[in-house]
Amino acid sequence: MELRRRLLRALAAIALFAIAAVVGLHTLGRGVSWLDAIYMVVVSLTGVGYSEIVDTSHSPTLRVFNIVVLVGGVSMMLYVLSVATAFLVEGNFGSLFRRRRMERRIAGFTGHFVVCGAGETGSLVLDELGKTGASAVVVELKADRLVALKERPGLATVEGDATDLETLERAGLLRASCVVAALPHDKDNLVITVLVRQNNPTIRIVARHVDAAMADRLRKAGADATVSPTAIGGMRLASEAVRPHVVGFLDQMLKEKGTTVRIEEIRIPAGSPWTGRDLLGLDLRGRYGLTALALRDAADAPFRYGPAPEETLRVGAVLVVLGEERRIGEARGHAGAGAGSTQPISTPSLGN
Repeated sequence: MELRRRLLRALAAIALFAIAAVVGLHTLGRGVSWLDAIYMVVVSLTGVGYSEIVDTSHSPTLRVFNIVVLVGGVSMMLYVLSVATAFLVEGNFGSLFRRRRMERRIAGFTGHFVVCGAGETGSLVLDELGKTGASAVVVELKADRLVALKERPGLATVEGDATDLETLERAGLLRASCVVAALPHDKDNLVITVLVRQNNPTIRIVARHVDAAMADRLRKAGADATVSPTAIGGMRLASEAVRPHVVGFLDQMLKEKGTTVRIEEIRIPAGSPWTGRDLLGLDLRGRYGLTALALRDAADAPFRYGPAPEETLRVGAVLVVLGEERRIGEARGHAGAGAGSTQPISTPSLGN
């Protein structure tokens, strides 16, 4: 923006200089027409070297004025050219270079998160993903919101409209594991949900909504989960009134600066060395410092809370644990789930 202002000021200055030069030649020169004066100024400013058509030999004042026009005009033209070059290199070309570099970075992402919107809600999502070490690409239409995010490790940015399929594809939609639609307007999040589901049937979609009636529409459009900030806020208020110590525990867990403690899930894929083993034999507490909170045998099966040590893990089972993010990653790797399967469990009572 500063380069553009400098360029506009330089062009305005040289235009005023040219007008003054034309008026001066016409006034000081005897019988010099307006066309001849314009021609002389253009020849002087461009430095093409054509011969003079205005005779300055009869007037020392006119000759001195012409010298000023020549020196000043050439100097101003050089300045305009330098500013224009800087504008092209640092503006258009620089932007193109940064975009190409970001596209190459995104091309290396697989199983990442695509966050649509870097507003208040989207920024909180990105903060949490950053704490858990997940790779993410944020799509935002307003460039100023992306400036502070470009240097975050594990985070790439795409400037554009998240409701446009081409923009989502630039964010690596086909290789992503989850899309978070966090735009402020429900209709935009609905459009994102439809586009994503049509082009990637297996991806997980989490959509934000304000209108309670929009939750069903988003699910019918393909969203796996919907989140209402208003509903979460209400739950948070009730929880603060009814169970303040539980809320305080969860708050401390999320806001702890020394370590990142989270409630997360570990999936048991086919071929996992944990298949057929019980929780007692895995010794999650002793080996990883994890506490098993719940277990389900499949993604659509009910949870069994506080699973017994004799519970056996099967292929497709999901184990919900509490512990440090780093240790959870170790356990997930030993289970054969891989880092790309990170799916933090939500805690609605927090309202954060």
